[in-house]
Amino acid sequence: MEAVPHSQAEPGVQNLTVTSPDQMRELGRRLAKLLRAGDLVMLSGELGAGKTTLTRGLGEGLGVRGAVTSPTFVIARVHPSLGDGPPLVHVDAYRLGGGLDEMEDLDLDVSLPESVIVVEWGEGKVEELTDDRLQVDIHRAVGDTADEVRRVTLTGLGERWANADLSVLSA
Repeated sequence: MEAVPHSQAEPGVQNLTVTSPDQMRELGRRLAKLLRAGDLVMLSGELGAGKTTLTRGLGEGLGVRGAVTSPTFVIARVHPSLGDGPPLVHVDAYRLGGGLDEMEDLDLDVSLPESVIVVEWGEGKVEELTDDRLQVDIHRAVGDTADEVRRVTLTGLGERWANADLSVLSA
């Protein structure tokens, strides 16, 4: 995993190049060390970009129970902590069309204070939960390609992420 150089450094933003699914999982494990109860992580990227693979690494890093798999058909899965850390709530909002109204049935606002919530496809749907969130954008080559290279941009929003050192993710 390597940091992608900027022409101008942006506070709260980290750009990385990930070259394999194993590196994506490792990024998730590293990211887990920065997360705490109350954190919202929004993942965006094309189908097959690596959102669930990243979340698998988060689950490993947080030490939660159960295999982290795509919750597309159940919408959300809760993975309780095996230790004293927060549970992981993994949401796939792909099939949800509306905004926060449709998400209210999931009670994410109730779960947020004691959990780490990761939402795939959450743009325009969960931003109202909190001003403090980590946006993770994963870009990959589209079309018929075996290219495993992903460009990952992590952007910390709000007071929670104002002073977070995201550069530790490229170590």
